[in-house]
Amino acid sequence: MNNNKKYEMDMCSGPILGKMLMFALPLMLSSVLQLLFNAADVVVVGKFAGDNSLAAVGSTGSLVNLLVNLFVGLSVGANVMAARHFGAKQHEELSKTVHTAITVAAVSGVILTFIGVIFADNILRLMSTPEPVLPLAALYLRIYFGGMIANMLYNFGSAILRAVGDTKRPMYFLTFAGVVNVVLNLVFVIVLKMDVAGVAIATVISQCISAFLVLRCLIREQGAIHLDVKKLGIDAAEFKNIVRIGLPAGLQGCVFSLSNVVIQSSINSFGETTVSGSAASANLEGFVYVAMNAFHHATLNFMSQNFGAGKYSRLKRVMICGLGCVIVAGLALGNLEVLFGRRLLSLYTSSPEVIEAGIIRLTINNTLYCLCGMMDVMVGVMRGIGYSVMPMIVSLLGACGTRLIWIATIFRVESFHRIETVYIAYPISWFLTFAAHVVCYFVVRKKAIPSADKTVVE
Repeated sequence: MNNNKKYEMDMCSGPILGKMLMFALPLMLSSVLQLLFNAADVVVVGKFAGDNSLAAVGSTGSLVNLLVNLFVGLSVGANVMAARHFGAKQHEELSKTVHTAITVAAVSGVILTFIGVIFADNILRLMSTPEPVLPLAALYLRIYFGGMIANMLYNFGSAILRAVGDTKRPMYFLTFAGVVNVVLNLVFVIVLKMDVAGVAIATVISQCISAFLVLRCLIREQGAIHLDVKKLGIDAAEFKNIVRIGLPAGLQGCVFSLSNVVIQSSINSFGETTVSGSAASANLEGFVYVAMNAFHHATLNFMSQNFGAGKYSRLKRVMICGLGCVIVAGLALGNLEVLFGRRLLSLYTSSPEVIEAGIIRLTINNTLYCLCGMMDVMVGVMRGIGYSVMPMIVSLLGACGTRLIWIATIFRVESFHRIETVYIAYPISWFLTFAAHVVCYFVVRKKAIPSADKTVVE
């Protein structure tokens, strides 16, 4: 039996809210730590290397997400299948999922490294990255993608641990790696004067550490999620299931990021000050996002385990708990950042102009940021009951389509050609997409739940 069973969680019995909070809190903290990797980059480079370096690091975020999200989406597929097998106590299938997932992670990392290193300059130019920023942004991007194998291994490995309810150990691993990252940032940038190259190298080293710790954890496991290096390979059936769920999730993430790249290009057109302010504000928004996203993952895993175990009567309560938690987290944290916006932005830059530019984005996006979390929770609900293509289509049409049409039409009107018009595309798209997901859920749930159990779902 698994010697680390104390880290597992039975999501199929007992109170849902308490267990969801126990699951989400370590995940929330670990996500914040992961975000601190980039925050440390932005703060250190903004304070000690200048606004151009700050813009170089900050402006690559949407591009990194665009390239990475397709493969990280596959880790969602691995997460769902592992949770489903765990809930159904299908240990042999769970083991196959683990080894297939880690193999896919390694291959994904190699592909991403190649793309990022070779095509960095070309893609940044397509994004209208300002010329003064371009060389530094390209350098940062190439080094960052040099560590993409470690990034993928950590994401897939932690997805497997989440599937059995273990969100604590990934938090411990990221705590250690995060401390190393901050220390190396200070040494490389302040002492060695390495500018953006220093923060990129520090990030890669920290990612390698967290990946090593996750893999060591899986190798030392004694249960069905034990990783045996000799068994690495791709099981056709499990890979098909991972792709069936994960590929739509990845494509959704890519197109989301593509719409953000279009928005980033529009932001870039307003110059370095606006780009720097937006980068700092986006980094602050990220802390609220990962807090809400923890409840997305909690909902996804609770839905998957209960669906796999045939506990259909619990699914509606899981959805309600997930939405309630994300509304509270989004409203509270989002508006706290608005309230203390200038003080928080001053951590990233000393420039009053950059701070004021950041305040504009922060005020528009964070006030109703809970809408973004509600949208994501509904995606988790749908994927947990086996629907991945539908939320992808809804998200593409609702969120991405709205943003692209907004930029192509409203933003082009002379009287609306302002940075505020760019930012307001976010909350509008969140609301429309959440509403569409709710409608789709009520349409498909009767098909998703076996007919013998429909009565208990209500």
